Amino acid sequence: MTLVKTQIGRRAFIKNTSLAGGGLVLGFNLLNSCKPKVAEAVAVEIEMPKEWYEINGYLKIGDNGVVTIMSPNPEIGQNVRTSMPMILADELEVDWKDVIVEQAPLNTDLYSWQVAGGSRSIANSWEPLRTAGATARHMLKEAAAAAWQVPVGEITAVAGVLSHEASGKTAGYGEMASAASQLEVPEEVQLKEQSEFSIIGTSRKNVDGKKIVTGQPLFGIDVQREGMLLATLAHAPAFGMKLKSFDAEEAKQMPGIRDIFSMKVYKEDFQRGAFHHTAFNEVIAVVGETTWQVMQAKKALKVEWEEAPDTSLTMGFLGREITVNHPAGAENSDTHNAKMQELMGRKGRVARRDGNPEAAFANAATIVERSYSCPFLAHNTMEPMNFFAHVTEDHAELLGPTQTPEWMEPAIAERLGLPLEKVDIQMTRQGGGFGRRLYGHFMVEAAIISQRMKAPVKLQYNREDDMSQGMYRPSYYATYRAALDENNNLVGFHVKTGGVPESPLFANRFPAGAIDNYLAEDFTIDSNITTGAFRAPRSNFIAGAEQSFLDEVAEAMGKDPIDFRLKLLKRAEENPVGDAEGNDYDAARYAGVLELVREKTNWGQSMEGVHRGVSAYFCHNSYVAQVLDMVMENGQPTVQKVTSAIDCGIVINPDAASNMAEGGVVDGIGHAMYSALTFKDGSPEQTNFDKYRLIRHKEAPKEIETHFVDNGIDPTGMGEPPFPPVMGALANALYKATGRRYYHQPFITDRPPLVG
Repeated sequence: MTLVKTQIGRRAFIKNTSLAGGGLVLGFNLLNSCKPKVAEAVAVEIEMPKEWYEINGYLKIGDNGVVTIMSPNPEIGQNVRTSMPMILADELEVDWKDVIVEQAPLNTDLYSWQVAGGSRSIANSWEPLRTAGATARHMLKEAAAAAWQVPVGEITAVAGVLSHEASGKTAGYGEMASAASQLEVPEEVQLKEQSEFSIIGTSRKNVDGKKIVTGQPLFGIDVQREGMLLATLAHAPAFGMKLKSFDAEEAKQMPGIRDIFSMKVYKEDFQRGAFHHTAFNEVIAVVGETTWQVMQAKKALKVEWEEAPDTSLTMGFLGREITVNHPAGAENSDTHNAKMQELMGRKGRVARRDGNPEAAFANAATIVERSYSCPFLAHNTMEPMNFFAHVTEDHAELLGPTQTPEWMEPAIAERLGLPLEKVDIQMTRQGGGFGRRLYGHFMVEAAIISQRMKAPVKLQYNREDDMSQGMYRPSYYATYRAALDENNNLVGFHVKTGGVPESPLFANRFPAGAIDNYLAEDFTIDSNITTGAFRAPRSNFIAGAEQSFLDEVAEAMGKDPIDFRLKLLKRAEENPVGDAEGNDYDAARYAGVLELVREKTNWGQSMEGVHRGVSAYFCHNSYVAQVLDMVMENGQPTVQKVTSAIDCGIVINPDAASNMAEGGVVDGIGHAMYSALTFKDGSPEQTNFDKYRLIRHKEAPKEIETHFVDNGIDPTGMGEPPFPPVMGALANALYKATGRRYYHQPFITDRPPLVG
């Protein structure tokens, strides 16, 4: 077993000794306990203890042995409400059927990183959760040893039962919970070895599964409270515009309307954090008794808008400051594309240079050069933005779907003029996030409206509100060049990329470190169109472009695309160019997923009528390789199968991990093939699904197969890594199937339409 310090005293690892019924409660702080790296029963029927203490972030053991484990992180479909309790339950050594899972509210005194973002929920909580479970198990064993007057080393704990083999004595956890609660927390505990796991690594059903499929209320949009008002917002019709004046007299007379007023989401002197961003800071709130009433009143508003001036915001971001510039004027996608192409011809910001790339290209026998682009994308979560707020003079209750409750709490407190401890944020399950719910301005908006109305309020966006208000995936452009010598060896590599308003460049990712002469440079273009994190930020474009280009280079060299990549990775592992520590990736793990997907797909074996594309990428500390099989049906390319090989360390719940991989595959194919958000005179041209194209059921792969590398490494990211590489595999398969290369997303408009 692994011995770990609990690194906690009574302050951080709180032990409550006054439980009614004699239960044991252990609290654990996700940062203090370790390095950062109402209840729904799992079983059909659980006999509940007579009384529970509802304490955020605590493991609770009832006097009958039932265990409540609180899941602290937001649930956006990545299944952390099941997977995080599984980790703790395994170390606790309790029967999963006796576990109840509850969603913890925000509590920054107990937790850190109560956030759903960056595919970090499991990775950050892996050791803290294990330590919490192991500590509770140890204290229960100590209690049993004291009661039976035997050495603690002779006590075993299996499935919630304590046993002493020599004496034949046994007791359930509930019988020892009261005594255990009186003990000192040990300074160190032993964690299980991977071979001892009984819950981790096994497939467990989603604890909310039955409620989801039967349509029971779980989501923010489902919230109903007595006396609750409904609200919606009117914002500027185009980016680069702001409110000048409005006349709401007619709208206020409409049935059910309680009030209409303008408001500023954030005060002018408030320094926002990166996730306090909002597209339109001054909006008009329409408040009434029903959703239909406020929607109709919104249409009756008479509003005059005017051009917004240049603005520059200095924002705090995880301990540093960033500056966001919003130039004045209405912007257009055609202008954006022209500007990006213009900047491709100028010198960019050099992010990495190895060797002498200029000489390599000057002396090259062959140069392969290709350019790639992608448009803005809307997140389009199934559940549009919404939030419930009930603000009184001395308290604010907020309830709804957010990825960043921890980061929004200070902004809400400041805007309402309340102490931080008077703001209570609780989380519902979320109908999608993908990065959109990182930006919690809609929480602030709901709180302001409730404070003004002195009543509970649910703010509800409709689809058009959601799609026309940001935050979007940026638009990107990239040009890749490869220099080949007279023997067709790769001697130089150059990537130049940029975007509106950010660059997608990762200068130190593969193939950096594998090529003697390497140059990476980029540029950015300021914009007043607000953008933000979108599933696998930046990687969601650059992976597909890079992997498409590598296939073209391999073809120009006469190499098999997998063999070509593996040779580069071998160089990066055995004799890296430049500072090996500067490379972001582990070449051996990267090669491992390529070798695994080659094995599982019988790569190289001829398959009549099947056209294959391969891709591999590293992001969020995980590695994914994918092979996409395409066939032609009635003259149209159809994705028959996608096979993924994934190295994300220890897999907690294989079914849940496979679900995330499958979702990433479908999502990636859909966005690369069909989706685009374009702008004309500052307004998005697509504001609902009649014009914004998403993948349809018939266009999804007929089969998706997922394989995980079993290497015993602590868990890394899983929600985002399967998404970016499939775009490259799709492009490479399309080339094999159609004989044409696809460079500009969405692919359906890059060439004549591929599907009817």
